[in-house]
Amino acid sequence: MRSSTLSRQKSCFGHPLAPQALEDVKMVVRKHVAGGVRDDRLTLDGFLFLNTLFIQRGRHETTWTILRRFGYGDTLELSADYLSPPLHVPPGCSTELNHFGYQFVQRVFEKYDQDHDGALSPEELEGLFSVFPAAPWGPQLLQEVPTKAGRLPLHGYLCKWTLVTYLDVRRCLEHLGYLGYPTLCKQDSQAHAITVTREKWLDQEKGQTQRNVLLCKVVGARGVGKSAFLQAFLGRGLVHQDPRQLHRPPAIYAVNTVQANGQEKYLILCEMDADSLLSSATDAACDVACLMFDGSDLQSFALCTHIYKRHYMDGQTPCLFVSSKADLPEGVSLPGLSPAEFCRRHRLPAPTVFSCASPGEPNTAIFTQLATMAAFPCLVHGELHPTSFWLRLTLGAVGAAVAAVLSFSLYRVLVKSR
Repeated sequence: MRSSTLSRQKSCFGHPLAPQALEDVKMVVRKHVAGGVRDDRLTLDGFLFLNTLFIQRGRHETTWTILRRFGYGDTLELSADYLSPPLHVPPGCSTELNHFGYQFVQRVFEKYDQDHDGALSPEELEGLFSVFPAAPWGPQLLQEVPTKAGRLPLHGYLCKWTLVTYLDVRRCLEHLGYLGYPTLCKQDSQAHAITVTREKWLDQEKGQTQRNVLLCKVVGARGVGKSAFLQAFLGRGLVHQDPRQLHRPPAIYAVNTVQANGQEKYLILCEMDADSLLSSATDAACDVACLMFDGSDLQSFALCTHIYKRHYMDGQTPCLFVSSKADLPEGVSLPGLSPAEFCRRHRLPAPTVFSCASPGEPNTAIFTQLATMAAFPCLVHGELHPTSFWLRLTLGAVGAAVAAVLSFSLYRVLVKSR
């Protein structure tokens, strides 16, 4: 690891070294440490020697200044103030990495991608984790994001950062702190890398959202295929799933990018068991709800209707019923409304059929539909389809233009008649 002595001096002490003083420092390091200076910059060995020399000569304050600039306290541990800077997130708002944050974590990726193949191997990932007191991402990492031959590509890496920022922004701030964001980006704190979105009710009022990260809760009975649905979102059908991951508990989150009416969004799928939503006060809030039932066993549909009536019927959250296991014969109809009739009565989109058992990659249309419904809350209850939504916007604009022309013409007639 090499760093510019000049930029380090300016960052830590507020002013650069004089040119001659800088040359004297490098000369001392060259004299005592083989390889201490390379390409006219200090190496890690040279930097450590220089600080050892400061301490031996009684200039402890110099080393302490450097340590404090990087967030360390008297115990030589990163301070709580440094790792958790102030960040106010009002109720109804969410948190996302902004472009400064994405640029920084991408530079970190490129630093540890030593073979420049666009993906982090387990060894390279271990190198990235070495700056943390413990591995920041658990063993389910490769089940939560898109992967490439068992390795973590840049796209999957950015997806993971997006997920952490959305679910636990305090943990994200800690991670950015350990990676040195404030110092390397010359900012007061790593909160500079975070955007707090506007409140959800404003999105619902305006009929669309400015958020780049959307949450979809996938709700259904056990065994309807929720975990397979999440893996299909990452491009893994049943025949493509890694057998090494099958013995591990399934991940309850999956995140990927989706196009919603031409806009790229990060969509987070969160698996939830229907029983937990019925038996407890589990938070059902999300940007769109995916109510999944087994099309070959319609007993599971009744559970979805109970969830819908309890949590979503009187709200503004878009809902989509999904009939899974479409590759199997359709189940026997039960007394009461069929899935199609239920959705029609409640002005919901017709149930969407889905299967991930085909040998090819799973169809992604359903994920695009979910992201579009989440990005444009005006689609609630199926009142509008995406095409008619944009059609109404266009007709509204045309109508306003026509009204303006007619008003101007009427004004001219009135003026002439005077």
